[in-house]
Amino acid sequence: MSDSTLRDEPRLSVGQVAKRADVAVSTLHFYETKGLIRSWRNTGNQRRYKKDVLRRIAVIKAGQKMGISLSEIQETLGQLPQSRTPTKEDWANMSRFWQAQLDEKIAYMMRVREMVDGCIGCGCLSMKSCPMYNPDDIVAKESNGAVWLEQPEQARAAKNCYDKEN
Repeated sequence: MSDSTLRDEPRLSVGQVAKRADVAVSTLHFYETKGLIRSWRNTGNQRRYKKDVLRRIAVIKAGQKMGISLSEIQETLGQLPQSRTPTKEDWANMSRFWQAQLDEKIAYMMRVREMVDGCIGCGCLSMKSCPMYNPDDIVAKESNGAVWLEQPEQARAAKNCYDKEN
């Protein structure tokens, strides 16, 4: 066997990977069930990992710290050929994709921040005019739950209505 073949053999135990990646063993099992990482079984039916799993876990953890959901990370990692470990170039592509998602989340959070003062800050909690409440579930046709924050013009109209009433 060549040195490169030996390096590519799955030799790390689940405990070794957990310690080196600073995650719980149960986290590794969870990642595996989600298809984010892959293990092999040795002759004793114990999980073994290739060393490159550490880079994959690092990408998962970095994505999570940025607020990227595991399903989004799974989708992104799933686009790699043969589920291989991300390279530096892959990371650059993933980060550009994730930056676009983060920009959307930031824009959403900024809309929420602007509304908090006018809605929750007013203290009205009015079922008639509060844009956060979605009276009679009129948004149900468009989305799940009270999601008027996605349409700031409706929220502003409701707030303006409240302001006129008071």
